[in-house]
Amino acid sequence: MKLKGKVAVITGAGAGIGEATAILFAKEGAKVCCHSKSESALKVVEKIRDSGGEAFFSQGDVSVVEDARRIADETAERYAKLDILFNNAGIVIPGRIDNTSPEDWDQTMAVNVRGPYLLSKFSIPYLKKTKGCIINNASVVALKGVKDRGPYTASKGALLSMTRAMAIDYIEDGIRVNCISPGTIETPSLAERLSRFEDPDAARAQFIARQPMGRLGTPGEIAEGVLYLAVAKFCTGMNLLVDGGMTM
Repeated sequence: MKLKGKVAVITGAGAGIGEATAILFAKEGAKVCCHSKSESALKVVEKIRDSGGEAFFSQGDVSVVEDARRIADETAERYAKLDILFNNAGIVIPGRIDNTSPEDWDQTMAVNVRGPYLLSKFSIPYLKKTKGCIINNASVVALKGVKDRGPYTASKGALLSMTRAMAIDYIEDGIRVNCISPGTIETPSLAERLSRFEDPDAARAQFIARQPMGRLGTPGEIAEGVLYLAVAKFCTGMNLLVDGGMTM
């Protein structure tokens, strides 16, 4: 029970890394706000409650000021505090700079950078009281170039840099801010992207080939990394690579 008595907000908790982290946090004793833009996180809340944990569902768009404020506020009101924010919600729109529309660029930045900014902004007053922590979900692409990921790479690079800036800005408040950078992970989001290829099996093989360990990661493996950052009291401004050796 590493998180007994803690309260956590997890954005994008409806599937993949967010779902695995919400379930793991609840298993470790945390009360969890499971956020998703759709109603997908409802089933995650049900799984947690069925296992004896405590969680509730919060719906909204992390890039919208009113929604981001409400997610933080309703969690703190429901559980009387907030200890952990995991900025996990994100989108991947493939493309290079020359073939990316301004609309796709803006949407990527809105969800992947503006969202964590807004959730952090509205959570920090609560985290100051609990000496809590923020964990941002970046990506291996923040450190390594990958083909056809121009906007996504830019957004995750921004998130990594923002993590370091926040870590130094709030160290005197007792708030730790860290980042996790996954490699290619077996998620519903990846499956959906692979399905768009002319040959999904060949595309999948290419994705695996860029992982030196010869396989994709699992959401549970990333969740374990997030848990470590949530309890690692001597870590701030850190980027934890859980990438199967992709950045070696």
